[in-house]
Amino acid sequence: MQLLRNGSQPSAKGPEEFFTGTVRIDMPFKGSGDAKISGGIVTFEPGARSAWHTHPLGQVLIVTSGKGWTQCEGEPIVEINAGDIIICPPGHKHWHGATPTTSMTHIAVQEALDGKAVDWLQKVTDEEYLAGPPQ
Repeated sequence: MQLLRNGSQPSAKGPEEFFTGTVRIDMPFKGSGDAKISGGIVTFEPGARSAWHTHPLGQVLIVTSGKGWTQCEGEPIVEINAGDIIICPPGHKHWHGATPTTSMTHIAVQEALDGKAVDWLQKVTDEEYLAGPPQ
């Protein structure tokens, strides 16, 4: 068994090529042996968001604090809150992040297929993002 203690790993900045705004990644983890699971705790500061992306075997997001937005391609933006669980099916193009005024933290969990857990696509434009959820 491996125990990853809180604070035992340095925080990492979300890479600019995959995120807009200030994003912090904490406690990244990967299964051991032949396990294909990985994840981490991701915090988006107000206005921050991921680029559009897909996961070959899907993704589960568990919102732990704050309020954010997520969107699947061709669908409206949806508000997400602490306690919500989002299940993205395999190959489903989506993005997620904070609202313009509030931060959001989630635990992201996904599996790798042939060594790859995510396929990054283009960044979410300000116009797409600022459309916000339907009122």
